[in-house]
Amino acid sequence: MELNENILLKIIEIHDASKLDFILHIEDETFPLKNVEILKTPTPVNQPTTRGGVYFSEKHIFKIKSQLSDFSIVPLLSKSMLGPNADFQDLEIVTHVEIDNSLNKVIFFAHLTNYMKSNSNIELNMTIIKIESK
Repeated sequence: MELNENILLKIIEIHDASKLDFILHIEDETFPLKNVEILKTPTPVNQPTTRGGVYFSEKHIFKIKSQLSDFSIVPLLSKSMLGPNADFQDLEIVTHVEIDNSLNKVIFFAHLTNYMKSNSNIELNMTIIKIESK
């Protein structure tokens, strides 16, 4: 499934009301995410375009901002970002959500755009590239 905006908006609505649980899967490890925000934001392009031949950018994108406190993820993060690597690594973020009276496992595929460390947390900023619902 590609990026279905209607499903994403429904998930945002449900998450805003009941705070869903999200788990990040990266290189066979799992990390619970906290303070998750899913946002629709404009991009600095006037029309859909290829950015530097590396990735495709729409006029609006959906982002996931979150935090985690497990610093063991840091070496894995640097392997997944564009910059030190030639390509983004697809990260998987899983949640379970009830949509139309049916419990669904929703998998977000995202690219890590940046992360910031503080003394107690790591804040992740990711761009959602597609979702799957099972």
